[in-house]
Amino acid sequence: MSTPLQDKIAFINGGSRGIGAAIARRLAHDGAVVALTYRDSAAAAEALAADIEAAGGRALALRCDAADPASLRDAIDSVAAQLGRIDILVNNAGVFRAGTIDSATLEDFDYTVGINVRSVFAASQAALRHMPQGGRIVNISSTNALRMPMAGAALYAMSKSALTGLVKGLAHDLAPRGITINNVLPGPVDTDMNPENNDFGQSLHSFMALQRHGRPEEVAGMVAYLASAEAAFVTGADLLIDGGFAA
Repeated sequence: MSTPLQDKIAFINGGSRGIGAAIARRLAHDGAVVALTYRDSAAAAEALAADIEAAGGRALALRCDAADPASLRDAIDSVAAQLGRIDILVNNAGVFRAGTIDSATLEDFDYTVGINVRSVFAASQAALRHMPQGGRIVNISSTNALRMPMAGAALYAMSKSALTGLVKGLAHDLAPRGITINNVLPGPVDTDMNPENNDFGQSLHSFMALQRHGRPEEVAGMVAYLASAEAAFVTGADLLIDGGFAA
C-alpha cells in the first residue's frame, strides 16, 4: 500500500461526516495519523475513528466548536501535545445560512463569517505554532466563491470568496517556512447536507458540464495530493473540483 503521508500528523477541523470524513479516511489510508474534530456528532466521529483504527490506521476524535477560537486552539494544542506536532491542517468546518439581503440578519452574517472565515484564520494561526518546515494547510472552500447563480446565498458566497484573498496573502507569509496553503473548491457533492437524489440536487446539474454530483472521495483525493510532497510547488491556489459548475 502506498503511504505518501507516512507518520504525518493531520488535524481536520470538521471531520466527522461528509467531505471531512472522506478526507480523514483518505489521509489515514495514505499513512497519516488523523485527528478529527466534531461539534455535535460524537457518535459518528468516534465510529469513524474506530473504523480507521480497525483498518490499521491511527485516529482520534475531539470535540471542538469551530465558532470558538479558544476551543480550536485548545484542540490543536492538545493534539500537538499528544502527537508532537501538526504537519497537515485541513479546514473543513463550514456553514450555510440562506437569506436574501432583505431577510438575512447581522447575526447570520457574523455566524457565517465566524465559521467559514475566522475559524480558518484561527486554526491556521494555532496550528502554525506546532507546524514544522514543509507543512501543509488546505481549506475547503466552494465553487460558489466564483459563481453563485441563485438568490439567497450571498453570505455563503462572500465567505468562501474571502478565503481566496486570505490564502493568497498567507502563501507569502508562510513561504519562508516551506509551508503551502491552498483552497479546494468543490461543487455539489453527494452528502447528507447536499444529497443528489432530490429536486434541488438534480436542479444543480443544469449549471454543470458534468451533470452529476461529486463524491466525497473525489474531493479527498485532491486534498491528499495537496498534503503530499508532490504538491510542494502549489501554494496560494484555488483548485476547482466542481464538474464544471464554474466553467
